[in-house]
Amino acid sequence: MIRRAPFAAAPVATVALAVILSGCVAKADLASAIPVTITDTGCAVKTATTTAGAVTFHLENKGSDVNEFEILANDKLRIVGEKENVTPGQKVDFVAQLAPGTYYTACKFQQVGAPVGLAAFTVTGTLSTASASETALSEQAVTQYVAYLRSQVAELIPAVKKFTAAYKSGDDETARKLFASARVSYERIEPTAEAFGDLDPKIDFREVDAVADGLQWTGFHRIEKDLWPPAAGALNSDGKDAHSGWTVSTPEQRASFADGLVADVTQLHTLVTSPTFTVSLDAISNGAIALLDEVAAGKITGEEDWWSGTDLSDFAANVQGAGVAFGAVRPLAEARGAQGVALAAEIATQFQALEKALSTYGSLEAGFVDYRTVGTTDRKVLSDQVNALAEPLSKLTHVVLGLPAK
Repeated sequence: MIRRAPFAAAPVATVALAVILSGCVAKADLASAIPVTITDTGCAVKTATTTAGAVTFHLENKGSDVNEFEILANDKLRIVGEKENVTPGQKVDFVAQLAPGTYYTACKFQQVGAPVGLAAFTVTGTLSTASASETALSEQAVTQYVAYLRSQVAELIPAVKKFTAAYKSGDDETARKLFASARVSYERIEPTAEAFGDLDPKIDFREVDAVADGLQWTGFHRIEKDLWPPAAGALNSDGKDAHSGWTVSTPEQRASFADGLVADVTQLHTLVTSPTFTVSLDAISNGAIALLDEVAAGKITGEEDWWSGTDLSDFAANVQGAGVAFGAVRPLAEARGAQGVALAAEIATQFQALEKALSTYGSLEAGFVDYRTVGTTDRKVLSDQVNALAEPLSKLTHVVLGLPAK
C-alpha cells in the first residue's frame, strides 16, 4: 500500500517529481463509468448499484491531498480492489471485475487511517459467459500468477530469516548488506500483502506511516533505522526530528522486532499457499499498475528507504513484479484484437526502456548505487520513463476485461 503522509520538508525538486508522476489519466468512456468525487472528508459514488462484470469508476480528487479509493467486501474489511495515490486535481479511471453481491466503497484521505465515506454498493445480474478460449486464457493467467506469488513468499521467508538473524545478533554490517535483498520478494508482490488487513502495515510501514495511523512501528523500516541510525539533527522524511520519539533498540527490542518480522512474513506465506487462495483477473492487471504506483509515490522521491538509500533495489523489484503480472495477462489482452496487441507491444517496449534506464545504476544481483547519490536531473529521467510506462499500463485492465475501446 502506498501510504505517504505529506512530507513538509521535502525539497521543491522532489515535490515536482511527484506531481509529474501523477499525470497519467486514463481516457475512459465516461458514459459508462461511474463518477466518484473524492474530497478530504468524503467519497461520493454517484450510483450505489450497477450490473456484474467489468465496472469502471471515474475518480476525481477535489481534495487538498493524496487519497485512495477502495472497494471492500461485504465484511467491510477485505479489499476487493483499490486505486491508490490519487493526487489533488487528478482524474483517473479504475476498473474492477465485480461479481453479483454487496460491496462497500470508501476513500482514505492521505492513504492512512479509517475509511472515509463508507457506503454500500450493490452489484446485480450475472457475469457474462466468456468464450472457451478467453476462459482458458483467463484461467491460465490466474494459475501462472498464483504460482508466482507462492514462489515469491517461499523465497521471502529464508531471506528474512537470514537478515533478521544478523540484526538480532548485533552483526549490523552483515544485516546492512542483506537489507535490500531481503526485501526483493516482498516488493515484487506487495499489492497481494496489502489485501490481508494489517500485514502490510506490520511488515512495511515507515515511521511516518505508523505515527499517522497510531500504530506500533515494526517491520523492515523499524529495523532499517537501527541499522542506519540518524546523526544528531537529522530529519525524518516528513521533516521532523529523527530522534523525536525514537531511540536505538535494545537487544531485547531487536529480538522482538526480528521475531515479529519473521512471524509476519510466515503468516503471509501461510495465507498465499492456502489451497483456497486465488486472485481475480483484474487484481493481476491492477496489481501491475499498483506496483508502478509504488515506484512513483515512494521510490522516485527517495522516501521509501530513507535511512539506507536502497530505494533503487525496491524500484527494480516493483518493476519486475509489475512485469510478471503484465506477462500473465498479456495473452488475454492480445486475444482481444488489434487494440490489445498494440497495447501489449507498447507496454513491453516501455518495460524494456525502464529496465534499461535502471541498469545504469546497478542490478538486483550486483546491487545498486545509494539512491542519495542520484541527482535531480537523473531522477527526472527515471520519472519520465516511469510515466511513459504508466500511460499504456493504465489501460491494461480495461482491455483485459474486454471493455469497449477507449
